[in-house]
Amino acid sequence: MSKTLAPTKGNLMAAKNTLRLSKQGYEMLDRKRNILIREMMLLIEDAKRVESSIEETFHEAYYALENANVTMGIETVSDFAHCAVIEDGVKINLRSVMGGELPVVTIDERNKRPPYSFYSTGSALDKAYVNFRKVKRLTVKLAEIENSVYRLAMNIKKTQKRANALQNITIPMYERLTKQITEALEEKDREEHTRLKKIKERKENEQQNVSSADYAQ
Repeated sequence: MSKTLAPTKGNLMAAKNTLRLSKQGYEMLDRKRNILIREMMLLIEDAKRVESSIEETFHEAYYALENANVTMGIETVSDFAHCAVIEDGVKINLRSVMGGELPVVTIDERNKRPPYSFYSTGSALDKAYVNFRKVKRLTVKLAEIENSVYRLAMNIKKTQKRANALQNITIPMYERLTKQITEALEEKDREEHTRLKKIKERKENEQQNVSSADYAQ
């Protein structure tokens, strides 16, 4: 809608309608922004817990690996390490949060059997294997969370920009426009009322003059 409109009732109704919709849009964007911020803060807390678990599990895994190197020999452990297979069970889906798509990452762990035989191995290697698998799951989870936080931050920034545009530009503009048209219409009504009043007074004076002339005859 144009920033300058003719002061008509139709334009006043259109300006009021646009103002009402703009205020509703701002309220919706404000609620959306708050929901996104709350979701992001929850994910940040999850990220802290996952990072702590990764650090602890890494420590346990490397400790078990050191024990395996001592008990089995570094070369033997290295040979078994070559049995590791490339991970191809990672799958990425999407979930919607207030119109934004966030990743949901899963790992197909149906085959939990170690890729090495149990002959000539010990519990230290098994423990290292279990812990490194746990690290892999946690790392995937952390990647999911960090990507979600980044997407939420971008969505929050976009939502904030739109809300600011409505709050600081659109809504004040249409408030001024509505006020200007209302004042112009009121002034026009006052002028019309004054004009009609003068016309009425003129007619009354003319009627009185005619009556006086008739009486004089």
